[in-house]
Amino acid sequence: MPALPSLPILSCAAAGEFEARLLGGDEAAEWAAMQRAATAVATAALADFAEIGRFPDAGRLLVLAGKGNNAGDALVAADEILQRHPAARADVVFAFGDRGLRPLAARAWKQLAQRAGGRVAVIDPAGPAGRYDLCLDGVFGFQFRPPLDRATGRLLQWANRLPVRLRAAVDLPSGLDEPAAFRADFTYGTGILKSPVMSCTNAGRLRYLDIGFFDGPGAAAAPAACRDFALTTGVLAPLGALRSSASDKRSYGHLCLFGGSRNFPGAIMMAVQAALRSGVGLVTAHVPASLAAAYAAQAPEAMWVAWPETSDGSLAPETAKNLRARLERADALVIGPGLGRNPEAHALVTALVKLARVPVLLDADALQPEIVRAARAPLLLTPHAGEFARIAEGADLRAYAARTGATVVLKGPVTRIMSGAGRKAGTAPDYHSLFGGPVLARGGSGDLLAGLTGGLLAQTPKDRLLAAARGVVWHGRAADLLARDQGQTAVVVTQLLDYLPTVLRTVGES
Repeated sequence: MPALPSLPILSCAAAGEFEARLLGGDEAAEWAAMQRAATAVATAALADFAEIGRFPDAGRLLVLAGKGNNAGDALVAADEILQRHPAARADVVFAFGDRGLRPLAARAWKQLAQRAGGRVAVIDPAGPAGRYDLCLDGVFGFQFRPPLDRATGRLLQWANRLPVRLRAAVDLPSGLDEPAAFRADFTYGTGILKSPVMSCTNAGRLRYLDIGFFDGPGAAAAPAACRDFALTTGVLAPLGALRSSASDKRSYGHLCLFGGSRNFPGAIMMAVQAALRSGVGLVTAHVPASLAAAYAAQAPEAMWVAWPETSDGSLAPETAKNLRARLERADALVIGPGLGRNPEAHALVTALVKLARVPVLLDADALQPEIVRAARAPLLLTPHAGEFARIAEGADLRAYAARTGATVVLKGPVTRIMSGAGRKAGTAPDYHSLFGGPVLARGGSGDLLAGLTGGLLAQTPKDRLLAAARGVVWHGRAADLLARDQGQTAVVVTQLLDYLPTVLRTVGES
C-alpha cells in the first residue's frame, strides 16, 4: 500500500481486470459509474476552462463519440455541461455511426438527445466546419490497439484542425501517439489513470478524477504489484486542521536557509517568502552580508544573518566551529537558491552537508555530484531535468534514489517523487503530482518550491517523503488556482503565494 494519500496508475490490462472485478458486468453499477465519471469530466473541464476565461453561457461543444464506454462518458459529460449552461449547444460526431453504439453509450446518447432537445445535433465532418469552445474526445478508450484506422485518423485530424479553445480527452487521447491521434489540452483519467498517458505526447495536462473506485462503499484494493501512484490533495489535509492551543513557535520547527549572491539576489528572497507561508515556526536565512539589510526590510518575519562573502558577492566558507554553532538549532536546511557557481560557495555547501545531522534540501546550484556524495545528512533533492542529469550521471530516478538514499523530487510537467531511504531497489513507490501547469514555467518557481518544502521539512524532519509530497502538491495546486483566477500569461510566479491559504481551505475540491 502507498504511504501517502494517492491513487494507483495502472496499465490498461490491469485497469480492465480491476473494473471487471469491481463492477462485475452489472449494467446498473456500470451506468452509475458512468454518471459519476461524466459529471467529474464536466466539472473538471469547466474548471480548467477558467484558465482561458469563463465558459460562455452560449458556448458550443463538439463531442467525438466512438461506440463504447468512453463515448458514453463524453455524451453524459456534454449533457451535464448543457444542463449547467442552458443556452449552450452541442454537435456530436459518431465515429462509427449511432447504430454501432454499445448499450450504455446508446443510453447516454438517448439521455442527451432527450434532455437537450434542439440544442444538440449530429453533424457530418464533411460539412461546414464550425468554431467550438470545448471538444470532448470519446472515440477510443483503454482497449484501443494501434494502428489507428485511416477513416478514424481523418476524423481526428479534422478535429485537430478546427478552431477549438480547449480540447479534452476522456481517459486517453484517441490514437495515443499515432501521427493522426487526437491532440488534447487536458486528459481526464476517470476512476483509474492508465499508464500510457503518462508518456503520451498528445495527452496534454493530466487530471486524475477520483470517482470512488478505491475508497468508500464497494471500493476495491489496487493491485499489490502497483508501483506508480498519483498524489491527491488529501496529503495536505492535516495542514488545514486546527493547531494545538498550547503550541508556540518552537512547536513548528526551525528552518535555516543558505543562499543568495550578488548575481542572483532574488532567488533566496523567494525561497524565504515561501518558507514563511509553510507554517514553520522560525526561519533563519544566511545570505551575503551586503544583501542582508535590504532583505530584512522586505521580509522582517525571518531572521537574516549577514554572512561573510567573496569578492563577487557569493557566500564565503567558514570554520567548522562557526558552522556547527549555526546548525545546532536547525530542524532542517535549505541550501542552493541563488547560490551561484562560485567554488568557495560550493566549498561552504560541502562543509555544511558533512556537518549537518538534520535533513538538508539541496536545490539549484547546490545540486552537484560531489556535494551529494559528500553528504552525511539525510538529503531531499529538488532537481529539474537538466540538474538531475548532472547529478545522476546516467542513472534513472529509481536507481539514483536507491543508490544515494535521498528523497528526490524530479520537477517537470508531471513531477515525480521517489524515496531511496530504507527501500530495496525497484520496490519504492513512484509518486506523481499532476498539479500545476504552464503557469509554473517561470524563473523563481523552483525557489518557491524549495522554500515551501523546506518549511514543511522542518515540521516533519523524520519524514522527508511526506514533506516533499506536501510541498509539490501545495505548490502545484496553488498554481492551478492562480491560473484559473488570473490566466497563465500576465502573472508573476510569486502571486501563487497568495493562493496557498485557499488550497488548505479547499482540500478535496477539484
